[in-house]
Amino acid sequence: MMQVARLAPKLLGVEASQLVSTFLNSQRHPAGGFADRSGKSDLYYTVFALDSLIALQLDLDRPELRGYLATFSNGNGLDFVHRCCLARAWAALGERPEQTLAILEGVESFRTSDGGYHALPNQPFGSTYGAFLAVGAYQDLGRMVPEPLRLVQSLKFLETRDGAWANERSVPLGSTNATAAAVTVLRQLNQPINPAVGEWLLRRAHVQGGFCAAAGVPLPDLLSTATALHALAGLQTDFEALREPCLDFVDSLWTNAGSFHGHWQEDTLDSEYTFYGLLASGHLSV
Repeated sequence: MMQVARLAPKLLGVEASQLVSTFLNSQRHPAGGFADRSGKSDLYYTVFALDSLIALQLDLDRPELRGYLATFSNGNGLDFVHRCCLARAWAALGERPEQTLAILEGVESFRTSDGGYHALPNQPFGSTYGAFLAVGAYQDLGRMVPEPLRLVQSLKFLETRDGAWANERSVPLGSTNATAAAVTVLRQLNQPINPAVGEWLLRRAHVQGGFCAAAGVPLPDLLSTATALHALAGLQTDFEALREPCLDFVDSLWTNAGSFHGHWQEDTLDSEYTFYGLLASGHLSV
């Protein structure tokens, strides 16, 4: 994902890339890290800001960020998502903390009985989002996820009858982001994927550009667009016919404040959607 996001400046150009840099730096928080949507320092939004800065090949304030991450120690007290973000943030700095094993033990404590991972503790079944974050955390800290075949088996139970994946077993139909997450995890674990999944993702494209979160959702959004393009590229599914509409869609979300709206009815800007804008732009620039 980072390799592709680094291609975004090719599409944005110098002036727009500078605006993104200015926006990201405006999100720095006096307490350390970067701000969430309410203006509070948050590790989750810090990860997206760091990855966006790296994608633009901008320097990071490493001593300050190192001190900020050190306040979280081994991640005890953090939920699953923020534990994985702690791993990702250290990787963004190109460092392996002394607490690497302890951080991953914390991630592993969210393993489910079916071999997957879930963002909530003590769950019987894993989710696609949990699998995506866990595999990423292990990779970020230079480790292999334990018992990968059990994780693959847990994803099998999240496949839906329409040929995609849901985030939870109780959901009967697939969603774009869950499917993209499953595709990415399975590719990282060197597992075969039915090429028909690419066709399923292509059907989530909106007539005016972008991708919708699921069948029947009326409006496209930037998260679904970025993840769908990433999954399609990984599947080597041709989306050339959608390139221009998607370019128009991403452009319609751009603001001269230096960021992207999440969708046409969204007003708030943040570091998360800044990164998704860069990821989508990177794929569309190839």
